[in-house]
Amino acid sequence: MPEEPARHILVVDDDPTMRHMIADYLTDQRFRVSAVGDGEAMARILRDRPVDLIVLDMKLANEDGLDLLRRLGSPPEAPVIIITGHRRDEADRVVGLELGADDYVTKPFSLRELLARIRAVLRRRDAAARRPAGGARRVRYRFAGWELDMRTRLLKSPAEEVLTLTAGEFNLLVAFLRSPQQVLSREQLLAGSRVHGEEVFDRSIDVQILRLRRKLEANPSEPKLIVTERGAGYMFSAAVEVG
Repeated sequence: MPEEPARHILVVDDDPTMRHMIADYLTDQRFRVSAVGDGEAMARILRDRPVDLIVLDMKLANEDGLDLLRRLGSPPEAPVIIITGHRRDEADRVVGLELGADDYVTKPFSLRELLARIRAVLRRRDAAARRPAGGARRVRYRFAGWELDMRTRLLKSPAEEVLTLTAGEFNLLVAFLRSPQQVLSREQLLAGSRVHGEEVFDRSIDVQILRLRRKLEANPSEPKLIVTERGAGYMFSAAVEVG
């Protein structure tokens, strides 16, 4: 059997020492690595060759890493792991996850941790890609004028607008739709959203809730469908029909 080609990782970090350290380590782990220091070089690599995963530092000297993440689209075509500078930089982590990043590491981090997160994100993407389009049961969930098609993973609004969900958003919404009008803890939502053997793409249920609210709610700051139950978790308030 022919050997599979090495996965291509794009590392974006303006610190030459960190950039080369990550690149050398990942190369030793049999990845193909492109390591660049700015957004222009990142765009050039993405234009010229396929990339399997991007490692993106949020704290670049002359550019905002969040702006670079926005340029990748939401969700980005390639999965993204962001690097944040300090544990107190929670705002950057949350915004990065909202913009579609799949995971994050916080400086200082070990290269083994970064490798583990890269492999985990790639496994999840591979699992999603291998799943046959017709493998899911032809089930539709209907609620408050919305309709979710389980086969296509497309969400149709009451105005007939079709929305595409990320894997994390889809899995979390399905967890709600399977237990409507019940208070679910964060732990229950995390467990319930691991459908089809695929995990939620980031470590924050709250971030995924925020993403879903922005797609479902007329006013995300005053949600009517996904309601916060203080100290308990969340509840999907609408009645749900399955057919």
